[in-house]
Amino acid sequence: MNKKYHFFCHLALLLSLVTFAQTGQQKKADKLFKNFSYAKAADVYHDLIEKNIDTTYTSKQLGDTYSFLRNPDSAVVYYKNAISQKNIEPIYYFKYAKALRGVENYDEAQIWLKKYNEISDSLKTELPLNDANFLENILSAKQVYFLNDVKVNSEFSDFGAYEYNGNIYFASSRDKGVLTKKTYGWNNEPFLDVYVTESITDSTVNHKNKLKGKVNSVFHDGPLTITNDGKTMYFSRNDFIKNKRGKDELGSTNLKIYKASLVDNEWTNVEELPFNSSYFSNGHPALNADNTKLYFTSDRPGGFGGSDIYYVVLGEDEAISEPVNAGNIINTQQNESFPFLNSEDILYFSSDGHLGLGLLDIFETKTDSNNNAIDVVNLGLPINSSKDDFSYFINSDNLTGYFASNRNGGVGSDDIYAFNKLPELIIAGTIVDTDTKEPIKDSKIVLVTPTGEELATAISDENGYYEIKVDRDNNYGLKLFKEGYIDLTSLISTRNLDKTVSKITENIELNPKVIETIQDAEFFPIYFDYNKSNIREDGSNELDRIVNYMMNKYPEMVIKIASYTDSRGSNKYNLKLSEDRAVSTFKYLVDHGVSPSRILGYKGYGEDNLTNNCDDSTKCSEDEHQKNRRTEFVIIRN
Repeated sequence: MNKKYHFFCHLALLLSLVTFAQTGQQKKADKLFKNFSYAKAADVYHDLIEKNIDTTYTSKQLGDTYSFLRNPDSAVVYYKNAISQKNIEPIYYFKYAKALRGVENYDEAQIWLKKYNEISDSLKTELPLNDANFLENILSAKQVYFLNDVKVNSEFSDFGAYEYNGNIYFASSRDKGVLTKKTYGWNNEPFLDVYVTESITDSTVNHKNKLKGKVNSVFHDGPLTITNDGKTMYFSRNDFIKNKRGKDELGSTNLKIYKASLVDNEWTNVEELPFNSSYFSNGHPALNADNTKLYFTSDRPGGFGGSDIYYVVLGEDEAISEPVNAGNIINTQQNESFPFLNSEDILYFSSDGHLGLGLLDIFETKTDSNNNAIDVVNLGLPINSSKDDFSYFINSDNLTGYFASNRNGGVGSDDIYAFNKLPELIIAGTIVDTDTKEPIKDSKIVLVTPTGEELATAISDENGYYEIKVDRDNNYGLKLFKEGYIDLTSLISTRNLDKTVSKITENIELNPKVIETIQDAEFFPIYFDYNKSNIREDGSNELDRIVNYMMNKYPEMVIKIASYTDSRGSNKYNLKLSEDRAVSTFKYLVDHGVSPSRILGYKGYGEDNLTNNCDDSTKCSEDEHQKNRRTEFVIIRN
């Protein structure tokens, strides 16, 4: 199929003049189908099926018709009939698989998608094979979104809810209470207009709630976005301005993006944006947080698939850049649409090309530190379903919002759903010295499960502050590490928290390690001969005493080893010699039973930290030099 007709197939936003050829039912049905009058075409194709006229062809056409009408429940019936025939085109395996996903028959969908991939190379990467664990992960994920009551929906299509300054704007094809407008041949519903209400639970929304001004036309209008200052609105509309309707080479009227200005409480001065064309569609405008970029959907040439997400840069003096494709992390060979950016510039969009539950699903974009997209995440239940889920919006609090869906159980063909979202939960606090109360910078904080599995890591800043994201209804441990301080583990529970809680404060005090240099305490230095690193007999006596203390008297004691030289020789040589002395000392203790884990470190410092004035500028006796050729022991009491 032509990719532009697949662009807004769930919303039916392409136009065509419908004519009714009366040269036989088959020609009539095909004419209706060609002119996108799918609702009427379906009726005629059904008559042909009942009369058993060319059932293979008619089943294929009915499957496609219901696919365009976003009705997989019916499409799957006729695609199944089609693929049972001999010499059926492989593309119908693919179409059948998509329809099966729409009715939640995922296992069967996988069979036919794999069969299609084995036969055809043309679309192998177009629809992802469902990951074996995807559905299990979606179904077992902890619920983050909760749906709220909505009464604004009609028996027709309602979607694109957008809240600004206490008003909720949305697109709807309801048109009761006035003279009936012309209907849209695709689905036999009236054309879309923009409505506004103060409450999503208002069940009395009617023609009196239509947006005041010049935004609504006789064709499709909406959805929209509004600038932060409330003065400019960007909106989708069919190619129609100043009572002139544009058409492409096939006579179809595509979507364009327009802007309007608020004058005396009415939206007027409608202008077309410069990157539009009558030969492809642009729609679903969405502004980023500071209004410097306008995102939108387009099936313009040069994209990755049927429709892609693009953006333009909005400059000073109303300058607008050329459109930029959002890239292949976001866009696929299928269809991406309905972009939305929250107050933190996180991009949400709908797609039937990423791993999902059925037809269009809503996804959240993950970015790196440079705000480049690195992944997309399916929002899961209850936001997504096996049907079309789209037009996601969330308020600046990042807790409440709306989306639309044609899922089962709705009021109309597309319905608006309201949600509240659990706030992200963090553990945060300040780490200080228990004695001085001064903040401790560069402490390492490790989040662990009750079994010790590491989940995340944070480093405290210059103010000792840290924060780590956690899930609700779990138990965690926080392990803290900082050189010179005793390691600490703090137990945290996120169970039974109020849903409004977004932060758990955990301020932590670290105790400095008690360090003693043992020239005047239990352990004494051992000494070395000039230019030697082997343990002397007097040194072994002291080391044996240390072994006895550590093995018997203080079985939990931990020590450090620090070795030195006198000042004679080069710095490089002396550093190497001192390291050899540290190794000899360490090896002696370990060989005599001390666990290596109880020796926190062994290091040579060369001729640093002389015990007297015997540096290179001073002439000293051999006895004075001897005092510097040593290993000292630092005791750390835990």
